[in-house]
Amino acid sequence: MLQTLPGVDLIGAAMLLVEIGSDMDAFGSADRLASWVGICPGNNESAGKCKSGRVRKGNLYVRRLLCEFAHAASRTTSVFKSKFQALIVRRGHKRSIVALAHKILRTIFFMLKRNQHYRDSATDYEALSVQRNAPRWIKALTKFGFISTVA
Repeated sequence: MLQTLPGVDLIGAAMLLVEIGSDMDAFGSADRLASWVGICPGNNESAGKCKSGRVRKGNLYVRRLLCEFAHAASRTTSVFKSKFQALIVRRGHKRSIVALAHKILRTIFFMLKRNQHYRDSATDYEALSVQRNAPRWIKALTKFGFISTVA
């Protein structure tokens, strides 16, 4: 199920499941999981001045995996690529990768919690299905006489 996510391969999905498990009730929310991993953004602000935005200490293995997933997902045609392109202009490469890793982790949390495959909001799956299956449907309709071949 995790392999439907852009940037995630078989070995990476297995390693991630070994580290975080498949039961998301142990974490409660996506924010708690991100905090446990150490991929959530820091916020050290005082008197209107932002001092630091470093990520916290957390599970290094999961953080490295998520950054690998983010690098791979930033090169695919998905919502993650557009998010990365929007962030890299303002924040730079490394911070954009960490932000993308955070987004991927939140997506993984909800995929595992709801037991659903990944569905990209930038992709029209219905149009892809029609494009892929239209020749077969037309062939079946002509075979059964619903469409005449004589023009």
